[in-house]
Amino acid sequence: MNVQTPRHASYDIIIVGGAIMGASTAWFLSDDKDFDGRVLVVERDMSYETSSTMHTNSCMRQQFSGELNVRISQFAADFVKNLRRYLGGDERIPELSIRSFGYMYLADNDAFADVLRDNRDVQVRAGAATQLMTPDEIKAAYPFYNVDDLVLGSINLVDEGQWDATAVFDWWRRSARDRGVEYIENEVVAVNRNPAGSRVESVTLGSGEIVACGQLLNASGPRAARTSRMAGIEIPVEPRKRYSWIFSAEQPLDRDLPLTIDPSGVHVRENGGGTYQCGGHADIDPAVDYDDFTMDFTLWENHIWPVLATRIPQFEAIRVQSEWAGHYAYNTFDHNAIMGPHTQVENFFFLNGFSGHGLQQSPAMGRGTAEFLVHGTYRTLDMTPFHFERIVEGRRIVEKAVI
Repeated sequence: MNVQTPRHASYDIIIVGGAIMGASTAWFLSDDKDFDGRVLVVERDMSYETSSTMHTNSCMRQQFSGELNVRISQFAADFVKNLRRYLGGDERIPELSIRSFGYMYLADNDAFADVLRDNRDVQVRAGAATQLMTPDEIKAAYPFYNVDDLVLGSINLVDEGQWDATAVFDWWRRSARDRGVEYIENEVVAVNRNPAGSRVESVTLGSGEIVACGQLLNASGPRAARTSRMAGIEIPVEPRKRYSWIFSAEQPLDRDLPLTIDPSGVHVRENGGGTYQCGGHADIDPAVDYDDFTMDFTLWENHIWPVLATRIPQFEAIRVQSEWAGHYAYNTFDHNAIMGPHTQVENFFFLNGFSGHGLQQSPAMGRGTAEFLVHGTYRTLDMTPFHFERIVEGRRIVEKAVI
């Protein structure tokens, strides 16, 4: 760690974690004309080498079962396609697009087919272009699939696919810094509350400084529970290991491969240039140590590759080019975001637990969090269903489309 110290002794808002969620929130704070306070982003590793942000699939979808999640992704698509306009028209900012090869959900039983039908109705009502496909229709459009065991498929070819998340992340940070947001490489090692325990007064950094704050945002990804515990708060977020592989095929497919979610849970997508990216996890899926990124080399041979070769026979002859393990910030309660203020520590805020779909939700989540921090309410999408209080009250968000 290249330890950096803050320029000031106090800040209006301190953000713990500078990866995609922290960066999004910091930028939207800098873009709010009603806010002129100081913002400090504390990130323990500015290389972001082991962050979930850097281990992402870098794709977005609108195929969720809840309307709010659909609309969150629709804003993400608009933001990405209009990044330069959103960031003020700076001509250095690239014009981005979405490679809309779509997500292909495959059902091999009637029960899951019914789920896809219900989800499609929600998505279409929200304006998504989701379409259902019979096995024969899937085979006609994508001849490389083995459809013998399938009942139904679901795909959306509009604003659903791969995007340049790194460019968005980089420009959020660069633009926010230009507007006065301060980023430091350091670590929050203590969260200090008032005697009543009802407010955060300051944080202690690994380098020893005690920095006062008006509000504190936990945006520390898979380490979210560790950050919350410093304030005496428990949240159901833990690191779960997810494995990824990039491979080339001896016989590349003759058209784009949608991000295919096999009934087994293995997913695979187009990567370009005759290469493909796939991912999955072991059947036993425990929480892991924050620094555990060890690969399970048996998983590929025993599970991932056999599934790929069965679903897409052309993938019987493939060569792995790279592989890695990353972490989901896994919300064990209901697999959805935890946002908003704590119920007792009134100036402690959450942006945690995205369970694998955080990157695509980061534009709307950062915007909403910035709105709530500045205005005490949401001015665009109402994110209150994701607030922490649902954890206390035992109210789960039922989202059937978690990968």
